[in-house]
Amino acid sequence: MKKILLSALLSAPLWVLGQGFQVNLQGQKQIGMAGAGSALALDEASVFYNPGAVTFLEKNSVSAGVNPLLFKSAFKQTGSNVTENVKDKIAPPFEFYAVWGPKSNKWKLGLGVYTPFGGLVDWGNDWSGRYALTSLNLKAIYFQPTLSIKITDRIGIGAGFVYNHGDVNLQRALPVNFPDGRSGHATLEGTGKGYGWNAGLYIKTLSNISFALVHKSKVITKLDNGTAEFDVPNSLRSSFPAGNTFNAELPLPSTTSLGIGIPLSQSTTLAFDASWVQWHIYQDLSFDYATNTPALADTKSARNYRDGSSFKLGINHQASEKLALRAGVGYALSPVQDGYVTPEAPDADRYILSAGLGYTPTRHFEVNASFFFEDVKSRKQKNIETGLDGTFKTLVYAPGISLTYKW
Repeated sequence: MKKILLSALLSAPLWVLGQGFQVNLQGQKQIGMAGAGSALALDEASVFYNPGAVTFLEKNSVSAGVNPLLFKSAFKQTGSNVTENVKDKIAPPFEFYAVWGPKSNKWKLGLGVYTPFGGLVDWGNDWSGRYALTSLNLKAIYFQPTLSIKITDRIGIGAGFVYNHGDVNLQRALPVNFPDGRSGHATLEGTGKGYGWNAGLYIKTLSNISFALVHKSKVITKLDNGTAEFDVPNSLRSSFPAGNTFNAELPLPSTTSLGIGIPLSQSTTLAFDASWVQWHIYQDLSFDYATNTPALADTKSARNYRDGSSFKLGINHQASEKLALRAGVGYALSPVQDGYVTPEAPDADRYILSAGLGYTPTRHFEVNASFFFEDVKSRKQKNIETGLDGTFKTLVYAPGISLTYKW
């Protein structure tokens, strides 16, 4: 029984691969429109949203921003009247972009550094699901150098190479007890890397309606020689050897987006994005431990994810020469099937609301701010592997701000 419990425990997800941790916070103007904007040449964040639109940016620029993200999740175990909550922790998704090109505007170079996957969650050491997870700190940082070329006055193409640096720390309780009654504890920690690309097509019609087709490739992130530390009673130390390491291969999905931009007037533009996220590549998660024991075997854990999708509608209104106002709504479909919901990513379909504003005090400087909110639907689940049974409810809050310099 001990071997079965520990195998199930250690095969739980190390890398959070749900919509809940696909961080949609890559540019303050687009965030203010719920993440829509692939068909608009708004600013340097087009390096992420559509490399094909970058060459249509009038000025060279550099910008940096941050979105302190608060993840509020609650769990009520089946048969209990007690609601358990994650501790208040703030994750800091950030973005940095730079765009440069000649005045002829026939081509531009871009650089993006951003965090499309990540999360920070801490349920504490004593909650009812502690054998599935106590805490998780995850960061996936993408570096994307980009080239954008103007094919005609109304058509642009662009592509960028992506390098991913991943950093993860996951902790959970072990189903073994010390003489004083406290549980054992496991800490899995490591870094990984992966490679991919981001390419886009931008088309602006004679009526100034614009279209976008963007594909961001999957990134297979390899985590090598991660450390596995176990705090267990002395009688079990031989089953959990000190200095153990593990390897894992973790797929981050590709995304295909279609976008449209519609000018409602000279000062107001509507943007719509539809995205298809190919989560089907995440069928299982395997761990290869350097040292195996009868209680610590290599594991292969089924995930059986399906593809997810999202739909986002946003509006950008230039209220004056210096002030811009933005708002957006969206809806996202979860890729996590019944039986596979975990406390790392208590995922479900979700509603998105956002608002934003921009202020240009001088011709060189611009400040943009946004507020992003997600209401994740309540979801009652019993996990197939861990047996954790109950109802999750999650809300996500993310204010943000960025500073841009143009020349």
